[in-house]
Amino acid sequence: MGTRTQTTFIELLDTTLRDGEQTSGVSFVPHEKLMMARMLLEDLKLDRIEVASARVSQGEQDAVRMICEWARQHDMLQKVEVLGFVDGGASADWIRQAGGKVLNLLCKGSEKHCRCQLHKSPEEHIADVLACIKDAIDKGLEVNVYLEDWSNGMKDSPDYVFALVDALSQSPVRRIMLPDTLGVLNPLQVHEFVSAMTQRYPQTHFDFHAHNDYDLAVSNAIAAAMAGCRCLHTTINGLGERAGNAPLSSIQAILKDHFHIHTNIDESRLNEASRVVESYSGISIPANEPIVGEHVFTQVAGIHADGDNKQNLYCNDLLPERFGRKREYALGKNSGKASIRKNLEALGLQLDEDAMRKVTQRIIELGDKKEEVTPEDLPYIVSDVLKHDVKEELVKLKSYIVNLASGLKPMATLKIEIRGKEYEESSSGDGQYDAFVRALRKVYKQTLGRSFPMLTNYAVTIPPGGRTDAFVQTVISWSYQGKEFRTRGLDADQTEAAIKATLKMLNMIEENYD
Repeated sequence: MGTRTQTTFIELLDTTLRDGEQTSGVSFVPHEKLMMARMLLEDLKLDRIEVASARVSQGEQDAVRMICEWARQHDMLQKVEVLGFVDGGASADWIRQAGGKVLNLLCKGSEKHCRCQLHKSPEEHIADVLACIKDAIDKGLEVNVYLEDWSNGMKDSPDYVFALVDALSQSPVRRIMLPDTLGVLNPLQVHEFVSAMTQRYPQTHFDFHAHNDYDLAVSNAIAAAMAGCRCLHTTINGLGERAGNAPLSSIQAILKDHFHIHTNIDESRLNEASRVVESYSGISIPANEPIVGEHVFTQVAGIHADGDNKQNLYCNDLLPERFGRKREYALGKNSGKASIRKNLEALGLQLDEDAMRKVTQRIIELGDKKEEVTPEDLPYIVSDVLKHDVKEELVKLKSYIVNLASGLKPMATLKIEIRGKEYEESSSGDGQYDAFVRALRKVYKQTLGRSFPMLTNYAVTIPPGGRTDAFVQTVISWSYQGKEFRTRGLDADQTEAAIKATLKMLNMIEENYD
C-alpha cells in the first residue's frame, strides 16, 4: 500500500438499524429501533446512524418518525439518515413525512447495474439521479449518495464511475458513499480504488461501506481509512446481509490501537450495546468474537495467569476495562495454580500450597470429564476437597417432584430448607422448570416476604455427538438488587441442571442476606 498523509480523526456511521436489519431472520419493531437509536447516539456517541429504508412499510415509517422526533428534541436530527431510491421523489416525500432530514440516495455505481437492472444508459441514469437530488434539496433534505456496486464498477467500468462522480461533484451532495456491495474486494484493491477517488476528488467527503463475504470487512474498512475515506460504516456485532458488515467494536479498537486514529466512540459502552443488540436481534454473539465475545478476556492456560501475576506478560492493549469488562481465568483441565489462585482471590479465599495442590487436582479431574468448572463452583470444590465449610450451604433442596401430563399444565411441589427451617410449596407453570420457580417464588415472596431474583437469560448447551445420556449444561442469568450474575448447573436432565443452577443462585443471595 502507498503512504498517505496520516488521518487523525474519522467519522463512524452505524447502520445496524438499516443494513443490520437485513440479517436473515432479524426484524426490529419501532420501539426497539428507538431504544437502539438512543443508545447508538447518546451512549456510544456515534457520528451518524442509518435507521431504515424508505417506502418499506408503515411500521418502518412509524419507527423513523419516533427516532426523528426524539433526535429533534436532542438536537441530533442531522445524525439520523434514511436510505432512499431514485424514484421521482417518492423516497424524499416518505422521509420528510417521517420528520427526517437526511436522504442517503441509492444509485448505480457500476455500468452493469445501470444497464442490466435499470435498462438505461449512463446518461439517462445520471440525469435521473441529479433530478432526485434537486427534488430532495428543494424539499429541505440533505442528500448523501450511495454508489451501489461501486467495487465492481471500479473493477469493470471505472470510466462510468468517474463520469457519475464528476456529475455528483457539481451538485450539492454532502457525501458520496463507496460500498463494496457484494464484498468482493481485498484490502489492496480497496486502497487502490479509494485512493483513485480521493486523489481525483480531494475536496469530496467519501464514506466506505464494507461487506464481510470473504471475512475482509474490517481489513477493507481500515484500508479505506488509510486511503483517505472520512467515514466508515459499521454495525453492532457485524450484523448485515449475508455474511454481515464490519463490526463497530473491532473497527474502533484497530483504529485507536494500531493507527492512532481518533473517533467519538465511548468504548466503555461497546459491550453493553452488543448485548442489547444481541437480545433484540436474537443473533447470538460468538464466544470468541473479538472485544465483545464472552470468552475473549478469559485466560485458559495456567501459564498465562502466571504471567499476568508477573508484570502482565500475557496482556495486550485490549484491556477488558476499556470496554466495561473484566479479565477472567478459566477453570478446567488446563488450569494451573495461578488461574485457580486468581479466582480464589476474587472470592476472598486464601489456601496454602498443599490445599492448592489438592484443589488443582480436583479441577483437572472435572475438566477431564468435560464438566465446565466455574468460579461459582470453586467454593464448593474447596469445601469438598478440604472437608471443612469454606462456604456454608444455607439453602438445601430437601425434595421435589415435577409432573408433566398431556392436556394439563406442569406441576411442581418442593420442600426447601433455608437456614435450618423447612418450607413446602406447590405451583403450576408453563413448563416443569417454570412451575418449580413459581413454587420457589411463593416461598420467598408470600411466606418470607422477600424479593426474588429476576431470570434474565436461560441458555442450554449439549456437548456434540447427539448422545441421549449426554450432560446438559444450563446457564441462567439473574438480576438481583441492581446486580447481574450467572449460575450454572450440570446434569443429564435439563430440568435438574436448571434446578442445580437455581440452588446455587439461592445460596449466593442467602449468603449476603441480612
